[in-house]
Amino acid sequence: MFLLCGCDLEYKINITEDNLNKLEKYYNLLIEYNNYFNLTAITEKKEVYVKHFVDSLLGKDFFREGTLLDVGSGGGFPAIPIKICSDKLNVTLLEATGKKCEFLKTVIKELKLENIKVINGRAEELANNNDFREKFDYVSARAVARLNILSEFCLPFLKVGGNFISYKADISEELTEAEKAIKVLGGEIKEVKEYTLEGAKRTIIKIQKVSSTEKKYPRSNAKIRKNPL
Repeated sequence: MFLLCGCDLEYKINITEDNLNKLEKYYNLLIEYNNYFNLTAITEKKEVYVKHFVDSLLGKDFFREGTLLDVGSGGGFPAIPIKICSDKLNVTLLEATGKKCEFLKTVIKELKLENIKVINGRAEELANNNDFREKFDYVSARAVARLNILSEFCLPFLKVGGNFISYKADISEELTEAEKAIKVLGGEIKEVKEYTLEGAKRTIIKIQKVSSTEKKYPRSNAKIRKNPL
């Protein structure tokens, strides 16, 4: 059971005392570096724990062992809270902004996290690199773009049989909009988990890679956003 910062709010997340200590250090680093790197608009402790930590960890059962690529990591959500609570994942954080990459590296060092690295780059470019294309068991992304656009950034990284785990808010409209893109890119929606977090609707979508993505995807960022699949 996760007891949130000594409050009377409890969430059924099975984590250890060591995990909680690391989350506390993570929170302190997030607030310290937020003044310089603009990592989050949420800074009040209880809100950070609920809207960032708990929100990330409510999806942790979607991840078993293997390799995880987190696209658009920003301040490290959801991948760092998940990594803190899972020793079986080998994690790569992909972030386009250099300063945010420096923050992520600091978190990894200060929390003494192992089997996790940071790459400063863009998904649509890295996905065409043979060292990364269709190499990962999992890809995660949280609040990066609409699902049809996000799928083109993320699905090319997955092995066939791997899973894209997308964290969203109210997804009903986006799911219908994204069905074509997911199919074209070799994916299939397997599970949609909906829950309410402090009155806000949240959704986690599991999309399995069922066939290889055609080499022409992903397109350039401009083309993806101008003409989504």
